[in-house]
Amino acid sequence: MVSDFNNRIRQIAFLLIVTALAVIIFKQLYIFFPGFLGALTLYILCRRYYFRLTEERKWKKGLTAVLFMILFMACIVAPVYFAGQMIFQKINTIAENPEQVNHAIDAISTQLREWTGQDLLTKDATADIKKRAAGFIPGILNSSATMLGNLLMILFLAYFMFINGRFMEETLEHFIPLKHKNIQSLADETCGMVRANALGIPLISLIQGLVALLGYWIVGIEDFVLLGLITGLFAFFPVIGTAMIWLPLVIFLFSKGESGKAIGLLLYSAIVIGNIDYVARITFLQKVGNVHPIITILGLIAGLKLFGFWGFIFGPLLISYLLLLIRIYRNEFGGAVKSPNPPST
Repeated sequence: MVSDFNNRIRQIAFLLIVTALAVIIFKQLYIFFPGFLGALTLYILCRRYYFRLTEERKWKKGLTAVLFMILFMACIVAPVYFAGQMIFQKINTIAENPEQVNHAIDAISTQLREWTGQDLLTKDATADIKKRAAGFIPGILNSSATMLGNLLMILFLAYFMFINGRFMEETLEHFIPLKHKNIQSLADETCGMVRANALGIPLISLIQGLVALLGYWIVGIEDFVLLGLITGLFAFFPVIGTAMIWLPLVIFLFSKGESGKAIGLLLYSAIVIGNIDYVARITFLQKVGNVHPIITILGLIAGLKLFGFWGFIFGPLLISYLLLLIRIYRNEFGGAVKSPNPPST
């Protein structure tokens, strides 16, 4: 009895030490945590094809892993790099000649005052917006080193995940203290959610950006390519994301006296862009990963605060995990659920 109690104490002490070391290491490497999530996403998306090539067709593991990372760079990193270059060039142009932006803000403020009778965009509020924007830009530029570090971490970790994929999965299954069917449920939920969000959300944003670009071009807006790109980026945020771009454009067109173009863009954006967001997000994500819209929206809110950019994928996954773990707990420890007694006749 005493020996069993001592073993329990030793076990608890050992687990506390392991937990403390894990917390210390995680706090020091947290800056690279998005890189780990990115590598995990890349592994989940490509593992099926990787194992097919290396196990069925006998391709070399190392070269196949490098091939997948090159494809990742070509499909993800290159478009993001060129889009960033386009945006930063426009930002530099605005910084050198801010009169255009000031004129647009004044025109929007005047139009809102005519409609509402109140000065919604006061000079203090406008100055505060400009100040926040000016402070936001250097923050983005200063984070480039962190983004580069996380990109290298994605490639580094993904390579070893591919090389040791089978061993890694068997080890995880061995250490997770659950029944095999519940471990399989965890794996299926993870793969489905990652595929749905990693493929669905960028695809939806791309479609919305192209549709918005077409609408901006039809009404004759300058820089319609850049504005379409920014609209696609804001489409990552459901419901109101794209409206943060096209709604100020509509107001600006009204302020210039181009009411026909403004009404046309308003109808086009509200009907076409809005319905594409709703239909594609709901149908595609629910079909691919069985992701409920509430899980998607709440997951984005929580995920962006916790994981940054990768919160678009792992935020909804976090909420899905919570619901799945509740079901697993019931299967593992709840026992059989007794049906209520039928009412007496």
